[in-house]
Amino acid sequence: MRKRLLSALLPGAAILGGLLAFVPAWGQFPAESTIPKDQRKSRKIKMGPSGPVPRTPDGKVDLSGVWGYANYTSDIAKDYEPSHPVPFTKLGEKLFLERQANEGVEDPEARCLPTGVPRRDPYPSKIIQTPNVVVILFEGNLHSFRQIFLDRKEHPKDLNPSWWGDSIGHWENNDTLVVDTVGFNGLTWLDLAGHPASDQLHVTERYSRPDYGALKWDITIEDPVMYTKPWSVTEMTPLMTTGDLMEYICTENERDAKHLDNILNQYNKGKKN
Repeated sequence: MRKRLLSALLPGAAILGGLLAFVPAWGQFPAESTIPKDQRKSRKIKMGPSGPVPRTPDGKVDLSGVWGYANYTSDIAKDYEPSHPVPFTKLGEKLFLERQANEGVEDPEARCLPTGVPRRDPYPSKIIQTPNVVVILFEGNLHSFRQIFLDRKEHPKDLNPSWWGDSIGHWENNDTLVVDTVGFNGLTWLDLAGHPASDQLHVTERYSRPDYGALKWDITIEDPVMYTKPWSVTEMTPLMTTGDLMEYICTENERDAKHLDNILNQYNKGKKN
């Protein structure tokens, strides 16, 4: 059996409880990016088995597979540190510090809302690759999916803002899938730590497979409302060679939202006092 959180045994949307059980306590509050690197506990994610990188009949790298935990769920900016933080605007920093102070009680994912892009929960995802569209299925949160369209080069001009945005992609030298995503609704967080995003978020991703058992995910985040300049993150995700995605229904037997609301009310009351 794969060693991961058994979502079927969780009490519904126990996102905080589930994540707290799965993610090391040192990786949540305060966020790792607010702690000097020499004071952090290291955690290295082991990749899948090494071997030749598979390719599709037309020569493109085959990204298909079930991919596991990359260790960026708590803090997407974990590779940064206080001396060189992500480039917040005043508003972005204000929101981040508030979310750190109240330990993320307003986190939309804790209320079974979508993670959005590029946020990831600690559950596996599955990539299905075709010539015209790449589909990513997510086990966690809402049992969601994402479509990356390869058969068009532009975003629609009348985009309806959404949690996942509109994603278009193209291949670079048959080795890297470059994905451009815009059209967000401004409601998502980038991680559990509370790095903010607005409806002006623009995410550029580069997916490659440097080895059979590893997926490399280069992410560039642009959001002039929350950040003064683009900033980047590289995540490495292991191939899971056994099993497949499990059913996880976030709202089933959900018990956390009312407790989070109580904590939020207490926090807001304390601010007023």
